[in-house]
Amino acid sequence: MSLVHNERTKLSATYLNGIAIAVMAVGGLAPVVSVLNGGAAPALGIAAVSVICFAGSITLNS
Repeated sequence: MSLVHNERTKLSATYLNGIAIAVMAVGGLAPVVSVLNGGAAPALGIAAVSVICFAGSITLNS
């Protein structure tokens, strides 16, 4: 493998890691914080979205 290929692989991994962090922050944590602060959304729906986003984040990160 060449050095260029290695660097492209590292950049792709870094990009996917950034997406995984964003999915976790926006889809996994933000709805939970919103409900805890008195949001009017149904808690079961928020829990489902948070679990899905958390699982997606783990999938993207591995």
